[in-house]
Amino acid sequence: MRVATVKRASQFELVADKIAPDKSISHRSVMFAMLSRSQSRITNFLRAEDTLNSLNIIRHLGAEVKDDGDTILIRSDGIKEASVVLDCGNSGTGMRLFCGLLASADGHFVLSGDEYLCRRPMRRVTEPLRSIGAKLDGREGGEKAPLSIRGASIKAFNYTSLVSSAQVKSAMILAALRADAECSFSEPSLSRDHTELMLKGMGAQISTTNLTTTIKPLKEPLRPLDIRIPADPSSAFFFAVAAAITPNSSVLIRGVTLNKTRIEAFKVLEKMGADIEYIELESRYEPIGDIVVKYAPLKAVTVDSNIAWLIDELPALSIAFACADGVSVVKNAKELRVKESDRIDTVVTNLLKCGIEAKQSSDGYEIRGGNIREATVDSYGDHRIAMSFAIAGLRSGMIIEDTECIQTSFPNFFDLLAKIGGVNES
Repeated sequence: MRVATVKRASQFELVADKIAPDKSISHRSVMFAMLSRSQSRITNFLRAEDTLNSLNIIRHLGAEVKDDGDTILIRSDGIKEASVVLDCGNSGTGMRLFCGLLASADGHFVLSGDEYLCRRPMRRVTEPLRSIGAKLDGREGGEKAPLSIRGASIKAFNYTSLVSSAQVKSAMILAALRADAECSFSEPSLSRDHTELMLKGMGAQISTTNLTTTIKPLKEPLRPLDIRIPADPSSAFFFAVAAAITPNSSVLIRGVTLNKTRIEAFKVLEKMGADIEYIELESRYEPIGDIVVKYAPLKAVTVDSNIAWLIDELPALSIAFACADGVSVVKNAKELRVKESDRIDTVVTNLLKCGIEAKQSSDGYEIRGGNIREATVDSYGDHRIAMSFAIAGLRSGMIIEDTECIQTSFPNFFDLLAKIGGVNES
């Protein structure tokens, strides 16, 4: 088990031009390349365990992949039946989206992952897909991986989801592309929309009105992707919090997606008092630009809306809450309980170890800002918990146990953190 020790930091000015490429877009780029019959070109792909697993899976599905370490070229003649179990590693995104992609493919497929992924709930995807004709099964009636998929005919559907989840929506959109007629998917609030934007950029007929997305089945293969993956705002956000909680500090984050469904956590940090500037530089599949974050005293805030837009950043936001004046509240975030860990419980448990008053509810938590104390905390195998408490260590020092999980999303995290303060991982 790897353990990281983070030392307290003084003021800093950081140019973060090597933030991990966006994980969500990296996963999607290799999957969506399977929907074209021409060569797709991907640069700045996230070379982390989870996304490399997705790249390896499409090889098993028959894709021709050329990778020189900088540029990935993918050509597919359609999805082929795999002769091996498809290993998603630690990635719920990978497993849930592949369920949608494979639901109507010819053949039999088995998706599995590591011990943590095989504990996570999958019925939220398997049940909607089953309702439209997909043949999926798994442990506990399709609730847990490994998952078995036998490609089937997909019926046209008008599906209303009870949860706002980009993973569920994306799985249903991918299945709808090969349905027998036009389909629609509605959700209670708008979740992240990378799938819709990227597929439309490839020529798919997808439109969204209010909270309903309409998908027309493909009549021919999509145009190939030609994409440079932007920096991941959920990875960049750790360093935004670092600047916001460290007096007289600032960070310039380069080349990050400015998609409104991905920068909500930055907007919350602004409401708390942080000085933040957004500079859009280009827009093709996604708006891309730079973000500048400067320190300012933070005040407490209540977060109870647009939860689907900042669900991944809430652990890092909890560190900002712990440094703010007053009691911050998170509501309507029950989704946190089904992430890589139960993030409501793991955030509160670790903050209490750090001397911060915190209590949990069924769908969130309350955190009273105070003085974070040095402590030994457990990542619970969750990369975002590990990185969040490493950032907390900039205020007080911190020992984080079980940090191997950071490799799943942000392999150079500690390299960047070392530019701010002392870090030792052993």
